[in-house]
Amino acid sequence: MQNYLIKNVQVVNEGRIITSDVLIKNGRIEKIGELISRRDSSVKEINGEGKYLLPGAIDDQVHFREPGLTHKATIYTEAKAAVAGGVTSFMEMPNTIPNALTQELLEDKYLIASKTSLANYSFFMGTSNNNADEVLKTNDKRKDVCGIKIFMGSSTGNMLVDSPNTLDKIFRESEVLIATHCEDERIIKENLEKIKKENRELIAADHPLIRNEDACYESSLLAIQVAKKYNTRLHILHISTEKELLLFTNMFPLKEKRITAEVCVHHLHFTSDDYARLGNKIKCNPAIKAPRNREALWKALLDDRLDVIATDHAPHTLEEKYLTPNPSPKERGDKSPYELAHAGLPLVQHSMLLMLHYYKQGKDLPAGRQVSLEKIAEKMGHAVADCFQIKDRGYIREGYFADLVLIDMKQPTKVSKENILYKCGWSPLEGFEFPATITHTFVNGNLVYTCPAPGGRNGNWDESNKGMRLSFNR
Repeated sequence: MQNYLIKNVQVVNEGRIITSDVLIKNGRIEKIGELISRRDSSVKEINGEGKYLLPGAIDDQVHFREPGLTHKATIYTEAKAAVAGGVTSFMEMPNTIPNALTQELLEDKYLIASKTSLANYSFFMGTSNNNADEVLKTNDKRKDVCGIKIFMGSSTGNMLVDSPNTLDKIFRESEVLIATHCEDERIIKENLEKIKKENRELIAADHPLIRNEDACYESSLLAIQVAKKYNTRLHILHISTEKELLLFTNMFPLKEKRITAEVCVHHLHFTSDDYARLGNKIKCNPAIKAPRNREALWKALLDDRLDVIATDHAPHTLEEKYLTPNPSPKERGDKSPYELAHAGLPLVQHSMLLMLHYYKQGKDLPAGRQVSLEKIAEKMGHAVADCFQIKDRGYIREGYFADLVLIDMKQPTKVSKENILYKCGWSPLEGFEFPATITHTFVNGNLVYTCPAPGGRNGNWDESNKGMRLSFNR
């Protein structure tokens, strides 16, 4: 195995930035310090002068579509895109085909990842109204499964869980983290019917009116009430509203929280004003909402009411977004292209770069405050590892796995169709220029990705080693 010595790099870790050398041997960080010498030929030296070294991002919510939806994406293609974007570990959702509703189907996904994923991986166990006993077998796997996913709104297949008895049983008996998608289906249906009575064609700008703040708040409130009843370890995904922030606290450290919250990059970046420009490209659940919500999310992220940053990476083809071509009225029946368009955005290749964009914005954030490199490393690395109790990852520490990202803040990256690695082939960020470039990504000490020279296309890859199954300190 090739070993590496990164020299004179700015190490961003645990709330500070220091100039140091970092020695990587046998897949782990062996030493961090000044003037480390390269003592044998097995160590390759990398000049880190003028660059920043961050822990690889851990994305706790992605949809990589395999099995069953591989025309959109595969674990291989999306993990590769993740690595190019500085994401070295991911946790993937169970709404594939078939839905991961049995322990056997869950393990099938791990088997695929072990053969194809360039990033480290874990998969959530899926829940339906009638598989509670099967779900609770995850208690026996609490050291090697990230958690249980419950769709309390907006699901596919048989995964909407609206049975009070099922919710009560799983929240009462689960020994592992429960992650929830919280939107109230009753409120959503009522909003939809109200707008349909206006006798006009629905458009993308209606999405945040249909899937509104109340739908998110009421469902999140219910999840928290049940979790508090049983002291359940609850993690609410993709918070998108100012109103929901009333439900979370920063009064004690993350490691002591029993209820935590995630924010996604698209809710920090886009607002409802962007539907006029991007339309169905930014249709997602929960919806991107009015600008005041984005401002509130930034404030809550910076003051630690929101605990981690993720993507909810959810690729669809442009045809499934009903963008090219649009169906004729005869083909679509009585539904508008908006109603037919699938919900979700591809984002995992660009999440860290997007946060670096906001770092360079200084105090021009929507919240009027600055996000630091240290805070980015915390919310995309440290905090995710702490939230899920991931073993030996998320920090730049001696003895930890060398999941590392080297960043050049002086070299910009522009998103184009030529450098998008998602299998779906598009991004809502096309044409956007980030102020930084990810130059190297290490996964378990392997230098998997090296960026191309400026103007190049898709970088240099070493795919000889695959990622590892995440382990948890539970």
